Amino acid sequence: MMHSRESLEAERERLRRRPAAGSAPSVLSEFTVDLPGDPARYAERLRSVLSAAVELGATADFEEDELPVGGVPDWFVAVCSPDGGAAPDFATSGRAAYETHTQSRPWALQNWLYRFDPDDDSRGWEWWDLTQDGPSRVRIWVDSWGESFFGCQELRWAAYTAGALRVEGPVVRRSDAWAGGTPA
Repeated sequence: MMHSRESLEAERERLRRRPAAGSAPSVLSEFTVDLPGDPARYAERLRSVLSAAVELGATADFEEDELPVGGVPDWFVAVCSPDGGAAPDFATSGRAAYETHTQSRPWALQNWLYRFDPDDDSRGWEWWDLTQDGPSRVRIWVDSWGESFFGCQELRWAAYTAGALRVEGPVVRRSDAWAGGTPA
């Protein structure tokens, strides 16, 4: 499914504030994320990088060879560099965990950003919300249009580099499971 300018605007709004329970589709996909520390700091980092990418999706010219990176958090730019060397500890630890758990290479910044091109159908999800599940666990909720298998490696990369120890999922769940969660 391709993303429209309208759906990107709705996604941007959900990154800013929790959507109303009645606005949810009947099912959402859930990722369980184990953290080494504060879920609030993690949520802030994850939302900051996804907000920048979704903003580019809504406003950038994807016909250009390179997308502007001025709104992308510095820590994310650093962790996407070839060696990730100048990134803070949470990001480099997340990068290593991503490589270990996915058996995949780190993402280059421009490759990652281009996944937010509204005409590219490889991103099979839209941000919905983040809920806290204890002192060191959160749940990322996305709309995958009811699909249990969808392109989400760019989300997994962002989740790990924002400081995750482990990211499990996706699992399709009824949206009332999200609605009953504690906002993060």
